[in-house]
Amino acid sequence: MSEQGYELHGPHDLAPGEEEEVNVGPRLLGYVTGLGLAILLTATSFFVAGTNLVWEPSIPIALVVLAIAQMGVHLVFFLHITTGPDNTNNVMALAFGLVIVFLVVAGSIWIMHHMDQNMMLTPQIMPMQP
Repeated sequence: MSEQGYELHGPHDLAPGEEEEVNVGPRLLGYVTGLGLAILLTATSFFVAGTNLVWEPSIPIALVVLAIAQMGVHLVFFLHITTGPDNTNNVMALAFGLVIVFLVVAGSIWIMHHMDQNMMLTPQIMPMQP
């Protein structure tokens, strides 16, 4: 790539395969670190869910925290979404996706709640014969 390409996009804003020099070592180390953390978080989740050593009312909270940590590991180590200046579009796309998911889930819950309240009871529809 020419020097002109670096001026337009910056040295870190390159698509995979556009790098002049392929340096596999640091990239592989990042993936292996992410894999190790993902395995550790998954094993910890199974341990928390299947043991009596953890206070029982705290198990759902611990699983939610471990799930959020697992999502963070996947976003950073595998999807390479960081807060760097060259990843602004990625972070904005992620935020937009989260807003859409939130709207779909909240709307579904709202619709199901109102449908449940507005449903007629069975005895009102079909009276029972003695």
